[in-house]
Amino acid sequence: MHRPLLPLVILSLALACDSGPKPPEAAKAAPASAPATPATTPAATPVAPIANPLAEPGAVAAIGQPAPDFTLEAADGSKVKLSDFKGKRVVLEWFNPECPFVKQAHGDGALKDLAARTTATGVVWLAINSGAPGKQGHGAELNKQAAATWKLGHPILLDAGGYVGKAYDATNTPHLYVIDEKGVLVYRGALDNAPMGEPDGGTRIAYLEDTLAALTAGKPVATPETKAWGCSVKYDKPAAH
Repeated sequence: MHRPLLPLVILSLALACDSGPKPPEAAKAAPASAPATPATTPAATPVAPIANPLAEPGAVAAIGQPAPDFTLEAADGSKVKLSDFKGKRVVLEWFNPECPFVKQAHGDGALKDLAARTTATGVVWLAINSGAPGKQGHGAELNKQAAATWKLGHPILLDAGGYVGKAYDATNTPHLYVIDEKGVLVYRGALDNAPMGEPDGGTRIAYLEDTLAALTAGKPVATPETKAWGCSVKYDKPAAH
């Protein structure tokens, strides 16, 4: 069936998620007789950019080459080092809890339970939020709330300075990467060919799942790189190309 409105819907969603956070509405003045109501929820504390978390500053990810090592703090305060997982397959998912594409994928879409099913086979799954302070989706509390809402059992790592995102050339949320047991980057690109759950051409192509299946079978990855879809990663400054 021809769906002429789908590209317009996807474009409007992309524009919406690129618009950034909206300022809160001005509070309405309470009547003079009304008692003041104390705040019950503390303001979220932004996570400031940290020193370059890459083991080799200036490292750039490339298909068929060792994935750049990094250490990042997770939303729960723990620290995660990529090279600690050498010997295991690792999925990196660029993440923004306020991106409409991420919301759809984790709500009722292809990412609803994919990470849980994948980690059950021994694969490590790491979400990375490279949004800068003040940008859409930034902040430890917001990301912890998203993890609880979507029942995510894997860490959400905070790359507030954007160092890791730019080293991996992460452009969108979601943007998926697969690293093999030797620490080599074997896939970079889209989750599938179905932004907002609508397959291009009518048939879903599961790029990420196909990559993991090929590694399990000891076969080469048929499509090691594809174009990611979704919202733009909310860097402080755009990545240089």
